[in-house]
Amino acid sequence: MLAVSIKQFKYYQKLADDAIAQLTDDQINSQINDENAISHIMHHMAGNMYSRWTEIFATDGEKEWRNRDAEFEDFKGTNDELLAYWQSGWTTLYTTLDSLDVQDLSRIIYIRNMGLTVEDAILRQLCHYGYHVGQIVFRAKQIVGETAWKSLSIAKNTSTSYNNERFDKPKEIRSFLDEKR
Repeated sequence: MLAVSIKQFKYYQKLADDAIAQLTDDQINSQINDENAISHIMHHMAGNMYSRWTEIFATDGEKEWRNRDAEFEDFKGTNDELLAYWQSGWTTLYTTLDSLDVQDLSRIIYIRNMGLTVEDAILRQLCHYGYHVGQIVFRAKQIVGETAWKSLSIAKNTSTSYNNERFDKPKEIRSFLDEKR
């Protein structure tokens, strides 16, 4: 479960990174109808990762030093600083997950004083980050536009050729997360 979760987190990070790479600095910060800019979502996710995955057995996952509301305001730094913060958030997550062993998965940790197992916390955050990565990808595709967008999965109108290629290969047991796209 732990190894698969780490792969899934890395997959979501790659989706977000590949979407963000298609944007200019201005586009990362653009808003439509007062909705969150991609920079806000990145700031929020990184803040969440720092808070949730720092000292998980010693402190609550909602740290006193975190200002969640400020994560949805304009980032007070350059886009390079935002990207560094974003990457550092992911590093915090992976460092903690890499330090865990199987016995740790059943240990209780707290998020806002609510106890849950580490395994449940991993699944909770996997869903949370997947939700926000979907927002980033959807928003980035809107900004870039259909014709300039570089697909992050099976491109539109290529399902048949993709499936034919897959079915031309022998069956094997492995995760789609091991596949290079």
